[in-house]
This record gives sequence, structure tokens and C-alpha cells, in this order.
Amino acid sequence: MQRREFLALSGFGLAGLMLPHARLVAAEQLLVPADAARHKALADAVQAQARAGGASYCDVRIGRYLNQAIQTREDRVLSVTNSESSGVGIRVIVDGAWGFAATHRQTADGVRETVARALAVARANARLRAQPVQLAPQAGVGEVRWQTPIRKNAMAVPVKDKTALLLAVNAAARNAGADFINSQLFLVNEQKYFASSDGSWIDQDVHRIWLPFTVTAIDKASGKFRTRNGLSSPMGMGWEFLDGDAAGRFQLPGGVVGYGHSYDPVEDATAAAKQARAKLKAPSVKPGKYDLVLDPSNLFLTIHENVGHPLELDRVLGYEANYAGTSFATLDKREAGFRWGSDIVNFTADKTEPYSLGAVGYDDEGVKTRRWDLVKDGVLVNYQATRDEVHILGEDASHGCSYADSWKSVQFQRMANVSLAPGKAPLTPVQMVKDVEDGLYIHGRGSYSIDQQRYNAQFGGQLYYRIRNGEIKEMVEDAAYQIRTPEFWNACSAICDARDFRLGGSFFDGKGQPSQVSAVSHGSATARFDGINIINTARSLG
Repeated sequence: MQRREFLALSGFGLAGLMLPHARLVAAEQLLVPADAARHKALADAVQAQARAGGASYCDVRIGRYLNQAIQTREDRVLSVTNSESSGVGIRVIVDGAWGFAATHRQTADGVRETVARALAVARANARLRAQPVQLAPQAGVGEVRWQTPIRKNAMAVPVKDKTALLLAVNAAARNAGADFINSQLFLVNEQKYFASSDGSWIDQDVHRIWLPFTVTAIDKASGKFRTRNGLSSPMGMGWEFLDGDAAGRFQLPGGVVGYGHSYDPVEDATAAAKQARAKLKAPSVKPGKYDLVLDPSNLFLTIHENVGHPLELDRVLGYEANYAGTSFATLDKREAGFRWGSDIVNFTADKTEPYSLGAVGYDDEGVKTRRWDLVKDGVLVNYQATRDEVHILGEDASHGCSYADSWKSVQFQRMANVSLAPGKAPLTPVQMVKDVEDGLYIHGRGSYSIDQQRYNAQFGGQLYYRIRNGEIKEMVEDAAYQIRTPEFWNACSAICDARDFRLGGSFFDGKGQPSQVSAVSHGSATARFDGINIINTARSLG
């Protein structure tokens, strides 16, 4: 679990979700539309003042950030919280240096004072800078609008219907043998208006949804307990994500159900209760080398931590060293054609992936989003960069991965949706398992640890099944796989085809100082990794 996810879920007084200057509001206020005409007038006034004050570049973000969060436990609703945060963030370049300031006052006087502060910050920074800011060229796009292609705004669904769904999830789990269950629903709507001196006025309406739960089963005789979390992922979708459409359902080996762009939480909670109880009787795994078959619900987190993060250029350059570490994937490795993985391993960064958490039309620098290669045929070929970084890579166009989590936060480089491309040859998970003589089949994200350079790591899961002679056998427990990033991806011997491609994702990914939160998805099909070291996490070291 990401540190930010832990804070949000464990401190559910909603301090973990409240944005700066957020206020609690009635649910009906979450549906009040933004005033684009007023935003344009305010942005134009900012631009005029910035130019008059000597800025060679200026962008303004007028943001309204809406959150709804519901928490339940067994047959009780613990909390329903709606919050709104809105304001203006202004960024300028003066004498080759950045300046930024923000205000919650969306008035002529409020932005006038804020522009003056941004200009003053830039002039102060200019006296200390070593090199001037180098912005990649960016043509203005005029007035455009983009919206997450939702079918039903989740904010518009009555709270009573949402709590009824969560309580139905809880009841299903308890009826299937769970002793305890807690379930949550998180909804996010970012209404962002961006304008820049390049000649862009971009109005975006971004939606995200997540329904996580944790089921607990207890052996009352011994006091032993086991849990199983939900196997769904957060998505960039509306309420239609929870309609249980069979087209988004994957029947997998061992009777496990996987979910894509549609989720049935009642079905998943029922299975979770039965599986949590089965885990009480499952034998502890024997440590050693195994061939792993990793479901996308597990593999996405390994991609996030050991591919997505180390290929963020600001990490590579050391900008994040104080807070979140650096990266082993230094620039010289790209120049040398570093072998990241086997020939079938291809990673892309993509801010346009349908249903993904990171999908937007334009990033927070007004750059139209796109897809690009990070690892091609197993070889490192690129990174993720913003307008003021991409020149370091010898490129003249931003990758479009700038993001700020609030109007009062300065935008900076955030991870795109980084995904493992599916295999080209026809291959299903059932067929993949048949070729494994001695292995483990792993579902769901579990606990994990990583080093500061994203080179060494270990990952757990939710469900583990032994594979013997091409067949799924007994459930086991207490397993985690240990990896060194390039060795792990070079051990990738097979990837299922596009029919099995699914998204996983992180809803609260922390980065930066002051820390900001972003949401990002990672897609893959089921993949096989040969000869990976498995440790027993329950074994006593004494």
C-alpha cells in the first residue's frame, strides 16, 4: 500500500483526503457546474498583468477539486464526507527563473496580488539560478474542452444508493463467512481551467472512482486471522464502473475472477470471504526458486514501483533524492542501450489510455497528451519528462506528464500510465499455467518494500496458488517474491495476449515536497517470470 493510501484509509476522518483550503459541502453542491466564461476573463487579466510585469511566460490554473468519501463497516455507515477546494495558481518566468503563487480569492484584487507575488518570487529566484529555464516549444491550442468519457456522473448518484451498495457488499461477505469487513467508496472530480501565454485556454473535467474493501476471517479456536482485499482497481470512469457488466469480467485459472473496466463488488466480496477463510487452512509456502505467473492485479504494483518511478526523469536527475529516492536508471544507461528486460518486454507511458486514472486531454502545462516508448524490445529508450526537462534528453517536445494535485500546488513531473504491452502471440492464462511445472500463481497487491534507487524490492500478494505440472493446486500463504529490477524483467518468458490486458492503479501516489498526491494506472496481461526467489514471510528468524 502506498504511504498516502495508508494515511487516507487509516485516518478516515478524511484528513487524508481534504485538500488545502477545502471546505465541507452538501452532496448537491458537488454538481454545480464551473463558470468557464468567468474563468477565461480572470485568466486573461492574469496574463495581461504578467506581461506588463516582465514575464516572458505565464500560465494560470483555476481549479475546483471535489471529493466524496464514504466509509462503512459491517452493517454500519461510519462516515460520509463531501469536500470542495477551489482557487487560482499562477506560474511565471522572469529573467529565466520560475515564480509561483496561489490564492483562494477568485477576484480581480485576489489575482492581482497573486500575480505580483509570483513575479517577485521569480525575480528572487533569478538571482540564484545557475541556468535559465528552457521550455520546450508549445503551440497554443486555442479554446478547447476535454472530459473523462463517463456515462454516469458518480457524484450525481444519491448517497443512499451508494451506502446501500457498500452495505450490500458487507452483507455478502458476512453471509459467505467473513467475521469483519470494511468497505469504502472514493470519488474525485477535478474541474481544471488552464490558460497560458502560448495561446491556450483549456477546460477539463476529470473523474475517478474507487471501491476498496478488506474482508477478515478469524479462527476463533486459535485466534489466527486472515484477510483478503478487493481485487478491483481504481479507474478513470463514472458510476458505470460498478454496473457489473460481464464484458469487464475475466474467469481465471483456479476459479478466481478478475475485473477490467467493470466491477461487481458484491461478487468479489463473496469470493473474498470464502478465500480469506480458506487462507486460514492454507499451508505456509516453502521458500525457494519458483516460476511465477503474475496476474495484472499483482503485477501493476511492481510496474509502478520498479518501472514507472525509476523512469521519472526528475528522479534520475536527483531532484527527489531527499524525499523519495533516486533511480538506478541513469542517463548513461539509455546511451549504452541498457538491457532492461527480455526481448518480449515493452513498456509504454500513456496519458490517453481509456478508463485509466491518468487519462487527460492536456497536462497541467497545456501539453496535449500522448503515448511514447520507455522500454522497446527489452532495451531502455526513454524517460518521462516535462517542458522544462525534456531538452536534457535531446528532445524538443514535452511528454505531457506535468500535474498538480491542487490549485495551490505548483505543477511538476508526475508518472504517466506506465504499462507492459501484451504479448503478440495468442496466449491465455490457462495456456500459460499449463506450461509451468513448479510455480506460484499470484493475485492482488500485498505489502512490499523497495530501496531508494528502485533496484531491489520484494512484493507480496492477496492470493497464492501452487502450480504443479501445469495444474493449479493448493492455496498457500506467507509468500513474497524478491527481485532486482533488470534481473526480474529479463526473467519474463511469456506474456498473455491483449484479450487478458487489464489495468491496476494507485489512487494516492505521493511525491514531492510539500507532498502531492496523484492517481495513475498500470496495465498488463498475465505474465510469467522464471526462477524467481520466494521467501516465507512468516518464518521465524530466531
